[in-house]
Amino acid sequence: MTQAKARGPYTKTPARRAEIVRAARDSFAEHGFAKASLRDIAERVGITHAGLLHHFRNKDELLAAVLAERDTEEWEYAQSQVPDMDHLAPYLGDLLRHHQQAPELMRLWIELAVAASRPEHPAHGYFVWRYDKVRDNFAQGMREKAGEGALHEALAPEHAATLLQAVLNGLQLQWLLDQELDVIGPVGAFMRMAFPQASEPEDEE
Repeated sequence: MTQAKARGPYTKTPARRAEIVRAARDSFAEHGFAKASLRDIAERVGITHAGLLHHFRNKDELLAAVLAERDTEEWEYAQSQVPDMDHLAPYLGDLLRHHQQAPELMRLWIELAVAASRPEHPAHGYFVWRYDKVRDNFAQGMREKAGEGALHEALAPEHAATLLQAVLNGLQLQWLLDQELDVIGPVGAFMRMAFPQASEPEDEE
């Protein structure tokens, strides 16, 4: 006996939300956040404006979902590309280049991060969690390098992790202001300063 299929407006809610987020990502990248409209996003998905509001209450909430999806994609990719700290610098360079291909999303991320610094902002909890997660992962790798004697003696692992996060965020903001600025080189320079032994040539026998 076959099982009856689920019916009703909530049958495909997760799939529909995913479609809306993808459409919003395209709309934000194409028009910018300010000019993108919920009606345009709804049309891209093939639903009504009211139907979209069933899933997302406003454009800010939808933007948070778009950026969270981007974070998830990047986190999964990083897991496959960075088995240890020795592979981190090349990955970060590739990540920055990838972000430069979608400057509008980079700009929106920075703007939302600032807005979410207010405790009452709907994305506040997400950004607190995200910053903690990234910092903790950097710190874990830094502790491993410190245990090997590879981390600069003046840096505590937790401080090195916080500084690296600040370097990445700050460089992206500077690049948005001046897109001729080299931001890949400074990342490599910071990593060489943090791990000076890695940049030293081996003694010849």
